[in-house]
Parts: sequence; structure tokens; C-alpha cells
Amino acid sequence: MAFTVLHVCMGNICRSPMAERLLVLAAKQRLAKLAPDVPVGELLVSRSAGTGGWHEGEEMNPPAARQIRLRGGSPDGFAARKLTGAQLAEADLILTATADQADYVHSLVPDAVGRTFVLTHFARLLRELDPAKLPPAGTDGQTFGVRAAAVVAAAAERRGADEPMPGDDLDDPWGRGDQTFQRVADDIDESVYAVVDALLPGAPRSA
Repeated sequence: MAFTVLHVCMGNICRSPMAERLLVLAAKQRLAKLAPDVPVGELLVSRSAGTGGWHEGEEMNPPAARQIRLRGGSPDGFAARKLTGAQLAEADLILTATADQADYVHSLVPDAVGRTFVLTHFARLLRELDPAKLPPAGTDGQTFGVRAAAVVAAAAERRGADEPMPGDDLDDPWGRGDQTFQRVADDIDESVYAVVDALLPGAPRSA
């Protein structure tokens, strides 16, 4: 089964949708260099949901959708969802926009704490990991899954001495201008590329 990443924000029309689609875009770009014939969906599933739920069924907020298109991704087919315990239970990695949202996840599913991180904090933890202590990377489903699970476990262990800081929270751009959306999308982009770097760091083609 593909490794499932669930992105969480409040309304699920701005931050978490951008993270959902930008992670897919970053993974596609990496696989285009490593294994062009391997679809991203065979390795990685990226989804999102919101803690609030009042935008359920809506499209991505237009300024957020513009940022996805400007970066080469697609907002097509997106519909906002309310976060549920079932979504959290099936996710291998949960990445929230803020620390408060991570706390909300823990309140819904307490045993998700080891796989729940604030997105930008998770990216920082990944940059501090020792690659030599991780399983080999690969572009077949089994090898990728083992690597991904080990990356999450290593980040959780590293977090013990490195808690999130106030500056790790992604600003909520809803109702603000394109400049704010661009800044937040830049922060998300930087973070999801760190995730892809950890999961597919120059991995060889699968046999």
C-alpha cells in the first residue's frame, strides 16, 4: 500500500490543500529524475482535511489555487473535508499547519502522537537526521514504505529534544492578499521538499 500523508489545517481550503498538492508536485518532480515510469500514487498518497469543517465540499480558495498553478501543480478535483478520526487512523504521517492543530489531532486519536507533526517543524527535524541510520531509499513500494516509516520514527525520536517553536506555525492566509498566499506557499514548498529529500534522496531506479 502507498504511504499516506494527511495534511491538516482549520478550514481545509488554503494551507492544507496547498500542502497536499505541493507535496505531490515535489514527489513527481523527484520521480521524474529517478524513475519516470513510476507513478507517484504507487508510493505516496497526499490528502488533507480541516478541523473546522464549515467549508466541507468547497473548492480550494482561489488565491491558494493560483499558487498551486503558478508552481506547476493542479488544484483540480479538490473538495474540502472535515477531519475525522477515521482519516487520522489510516494516515501514516499527519502534518498540521499549527501546533494547536497537532494538539487537536492528539485529542481525537491519542495514539497518533508519534506520527503527527507541525509541517515546518517536521521539515527541520528531517534536516537533522543522520541518513546513514535510515534504511536505503528506493522507488518500489515496499522499499519506499520501509524508508518512509523509518523517517517518521526517527523524526519522532529526534523531536524529544526539539519541540515546535511559535514561528513554526503557518500563518492563516484566508481573506488576505496574494502576497500573503505566496509567502505561505513558499514556506510550504520548502517544507515539502525537505520531506521528499528524506523519502527519495537520490534513490536508484527500482529493478
